[in-house]
Amino acid sequence: MILPSPLSMFDVSGKSALVIGATGSFGSAAASALAQMGCYLTIADMNSEKLEALAVELRGGGAKVKIVAEIANSEAAAQKIIDGVVSAHGALDMMFVATGLNDVGYIEDQPYEKWRAVMTANLDGYWLACQAAGRQFAKQPGDRGRGKVVVVSSTRGRHGLPTGYTGYCASKAGLDGMVRALACEWGGKGININAIGPTVFRSPLSEWMFSEENPGKATREAMLERVPVGRLSDTNDLIGGLIYLLSPASDYVTGHTLYIDGGYTAE
Repeated sequence: MILPSPLSMFDVSGKSALVIGATGSFGSAAASALAQMGCYLTIADMNSEKLEALAVELRGGGAKVKIVAEIANSEAAAQKIIDGVVSAHGALDMMFVATGLNDVGYIEDQPYEKWRAVMTANLDGYWLACQAAGRQFAKQPGDRGRGKVVVVSSTRGRHGLPTGYTGYCASKAGLDGMVRALACEWGGKGININAIGPTVFRSPLSEWMFSEENPGKATREAMLERVPVGRLSDTNDLIGGLIYLLSPASDYVTGHTLYIDGGYTAE
């Protein structure tokens, strides 16, 4: 048996790729990577100005980019995003969802509304995006009915934290469970779904942890005691795993949470 070229297994050129949460650190890095690899892009998020700026940058490199100023916070919004993909590029081949929220609070003190906001952003929105994508895959004939979905989970879906993360940890654990369940539902339909589970990576939300001043320095040093590779990450560390999970190289991988965490979950 002659195996395909190893590099060809990672070829996603000409594919229609959707990135929801495209103006965030991971989302924008993913959009840039997929554009460079020759995908037809649809980028979705709530901030239309940031979306337009990202689209201008990507188009400057020759990418074909559609903007949809929505996130999947309702069935109608999720469907509007998918409709935008199809109107621009004819079909949907892969979807990456990188939205989310954390509102830290100890359970005795946190209002229920804040718990619900975290669960809505980190679980309901992903479910709605997957529902709309699944319906679209089912409409598409032949190989276009196959698809890849990757969502952003966290090491907090597996490990707790004693500093008011009940909502965040529960939402990410629920997302991991949804990924496993959908892998079972979709496996016979040729749709793969997986999650990426980072630990702390550099973004506007985590920038304070990279400071040489306290509490950033103290928090970072405490965190690094649990990270065997001895450093925190940035989005460049996450892109290789994402491309793998969206490409033909991972056709036999589904229902998995890939921890890109410097060994944090190994301890």
